Amino acid sequence: MRRRADRQPSRRTFLDATGALVAAGLTVGCTADSAQPGRQAATSAATPAPVSATGRHQAGITLPEPAQPHLLAVVADLDAGAAPGPLLADLGRAIRTLTTGADPRLLGLEPGDLTVTVGVGPRLVRAAGASLPGASDLPRFSRERIAPGADGGDLLLQICASDPTLLPVVAAALADQAGDRVRERWRQSARRGANVPVGEGRTAPRNPLGFVDGIIGPHTAAERERDLWLAGPPEVAGGTLAVLRRMELDLPRFAALSVAEQEAVFGRRRASGVPLSGGDAASGPELGAKTPDGRYLVPADAHARRAHATAVGVGLMLRRSYGIDDPAPGLLFISFQNELRTFTATLTHMDTSDALLPFTTTTASATFLILPGFDAQHPLGSGLFRRSRAA
Repeated sequence: MRRRADRQPSRRTFLDATGALVAAGLTVGCTADSAQPGRQAATSAATPAPVSATGRHQAGITLPEPAQPHLLAVVADLDAGAAPGPLLADLGRAIRTLTTGADPRLLGLEPGDLTVTVGVGPRLVRAAGASLPGASDLPRFSRERIAPGADGGDLLLQICASDPTLLPVVAAALADQAGDRVRERWRQSARRGANVPVGEGRTAPRNPLGFVDGIIGPHTAAERERDLWLAGPPEVAGGTLAVLRRMELDLPRFAALSVAEQEAVFGRRRASGVPLSGGDAASGPELGAKTPDGRYLVPADAHARRAHATAVGVGLMLRRSYGIDDPAPGLLFISFQNELRTFTATLTHMDTSDALLPFTTTTASATFLILPGFDAQHPLGSGLFRRSRAA
């Protein structure tokens, strides 16, 4: 996998950079807990359960649950003349060997709960069928400062694991599998906050602003069939649509607010995630609840109101927020939904008066069709790109 053409680094340069990322991953993995005597051995002994790469849906969306704490997103473009079908079949074969630990390019590391989720961008989808889900590009929104190289892309590799050391190693293996058929656009390492119980047996992580994030979403099987998974056409059934948004956060300005002011921005209690309208975190806010003097308990411009599916008139999104340090403190937002309008209508509704948006600046943005699941008899992407050779 080559970097963008304007840089033209050698393959050796790419591997050297990957080595640096391995070192960085080791540093990220050193937490205060791991430094305490008696804790390190216990932590290293707890190997996460493996996650199958094959099935009706790709792994890394609803499985595992909760999602792994570490993520590396790699966005790339296909070279002119490169056929997506053979490339995807090759990547699918590599994903199967990597996640089962059978690939020597893992360098002896245990895969644990490693998942790799693959999506294709609108340009490739349009080439397969202009009316297919995922054929539309994202529109532009306010509060964006996106360089040309960080907008869109042909290929998404979402690599997730509990062990951050795995991420650059797996990315290097997939780059080796892709060879010169793709050029990397941008990548982003990120991590999820600590999980907090939110009721109904579920947990959700804290985001970099200290609030519990991603509480509301398609959690039941019925909700996922309705709002998450694509039902058709047959070549995309079982897939979904992903949106990636990298954002810088104005952390000092948000931290300068009182806790009550921060809670008014989100519409939820910071400590528990409970809506300002009361109840419990999992049940969601009561948007009509008012004080005796007629004020909404969840303010009119609160994020919990402006982004609420009922207020917008769309389905539910499976939302994930990951903290990032580079290129600036912020978050990587990922949402999965079976209609792009679910995201675009929500952000349009937020654009008018959401109290959270002034603390954000989007610096990278893309949307992808997450391909249906695959196995040895049905190669990755074979339904969309008519690939017949087994993965």
